[in-house]
This record gives sequence, C-alpha cells and structure tokens, in this order.
Amino acid sequence: MSGPLAGKVALVAGATRGAGRGIAVELGAAGATVYVTGRSTRARRSAYDRPETIEDTADQVTAAGGRGIAVPTDHLVPAEVRTLVDRIAREQGRLDVLVNDIWGGEKLFEWDTPVWEHDLDNGLTLLRLAVETHAITSHHALPLLLEGTGGLVVEMTDGTAEYNRDTYRVNLFYDLAKASVLRMAFALGHELGPRGATAVALTPGWMRSEIMLDAFGVREDNWRDALDREPHFAISETPHYVGRAVAALAADPEVARFNGRSLSSGGLAREYGFTDLDGSRPDAWRYLTEVQDRGKPADVTGYR
Repeated sequence: MSGPLAGKVALVAGATRGAGRGIAVELGAAGATVYVTGRSTRARRSAYDRPETIEDTADQVTAAGGRGIAVPTDHLVPAEVRTLVDRIAREQGRLDVLVNDIWGGEKLFEWDTPVWEHDLDNGLTLLRLAVETHAITSHHALPLLLEGTGGLVVEMTDGTAEYNRDTYRVNLFYDLAKASVLRMAFALGHELGPRGATAVALTPGWMRSEIMLDAFGVREDNWRDALDREPHFAISETPHYVGRAVAALAADPEVARFNGRSLSSGGLAREYGFTDLDGSRPDAWRYLTEVQDRGKPADVTGYR
C-alpha cells in the first residue's frame, strides 16, 4: 500500500453504506488499513433489510489501494465494541483515525411531526442509535488512539453547527440527535486536544447515498433525472466527497487547528483543493442558506 496514509489504521464505525462507505473507501485510496463495521453482512441483514454489506465495503477499500477489514459490530452493545477494539490492538497495535458514522435512523423519524405526535419508541431508539453508539465507541476506542500521537476523531452528523443552531431540523428527535453529535465533537476536542489528538464534527451536503438514490428512483449514473422532481438536488454530492474530506484531514500534519470545530465537505474542499468524482466542488450548506432556504429558484452557479 502507498499513499499519504500508508501505515495508518482507521476504524470507520457504521460503514455499510452512505457516508461511512465513501469515507472508508477514500481512506483506503490514501493507503490506510480500514476496519469497517456495521450490522449488515453477507450472512445476515440488519433491520434496514438492504443489500449493502460491510464485506462489500471492505472489498472496495482494498480495491481502492488500502486494506479493508470487515468486522460485524452492533455499536449499541459495549461488549461487541470492546471486542472490536481489542482485535484492532492485537492485529495492528495502533489506531490513528476513528470515524463515528453510526446512524441507522432513516426509518425511525417522522417529518415535521411534533414530539407529542411522534412515535415515542422510534424517537428514543433514534437517539440511542445516533448518540449512544458514538459515546460507547469513543469510550472503548480512544484509549488505543491515544497510545499514539496525532490521532483524529471525526464525528459525522447532518448540518454545520451554524446551520443547525438557526434551523429546525425535521423534528425534535432528529434535531436533538444531530445537535448532540456536534456537541460531542466540541467536548471531545477539549478532552483530546491536551493529549495530542484532534476531534472534529463533519457533515456532508445533500449526499447521493444508496438510500437517497433509491428514494428518487435513480442511479448514480443518471441521478440528474431526479432534477425534474427536485431541482435543488442539483447541489448533491457523492459519498466519496466527504470521504475525501476525511482523508485530507487525516493526512494533514496541522489538523489540530480544527480541533473541536464543525466542518463540512464543501468547506474542506476549498481548504484542501479536492473535488467530487465529477471534478466539481459542491458547497451545499452555503447553497441551502443562500438559495434553497430563501425560496429562490434552483441555480447552482457559483456553488459547485
């Protein structure tokens, strides 16, 4: 393996599909050994009941130039996470990058539904999946990460701190989950910074995940056909875009300057100069604020 992350070891928790898969593959493309976890395997599907598996992600990591290792893990079960980290320590003796991307809430939240009408069990489960999993994983993985120097923790969320501060996100449970992860990165920055490591929160823009493409009835090769239904989808990006953001952060010897901060794929593209797969640099959060949320007609000129 070669590349700026050759010799580095990463754990992408929640890498079955979407951002987690894109991040794992781009870390592999930069030469890293990447442990990918999730609940969907070739032998057993999770409650999502979708075809993507962690073994497929691991194969893509290896094909990209790294080494992908799939480990089935339920991050709500502390013993499974502890076993995972013990395995990484035994096999690699180090952990350089931790990406907390566990989510699993797409089927649990109800759009624009007040808390008293929202299904309570689904809402509480969403919070456990989105927040508790991250805390469990950090608790068990950070001691290994701190055995080295310059480690990086990336807390994946939806929305920047600035955007989420001023914008109601879907419903109380969703809003709280995404705000909590942003605050996790801030708190971890205070705990990790003095110990030589860095924590950041990172959001993709409007991401063309497998689930999103299915929702619009398109594929990656014809995604623009969805613009007839939703013109603002023109600002969307592939999961590889945020993956390249993580790879750039992990390879930056001065990444500590971002400690505790909220970052976006579009903002980091300007910082580091990477592009999405099509060569563009979509800046979704600026677009949402300046165009979509103001009710203007869809026009991505100057935003990608």
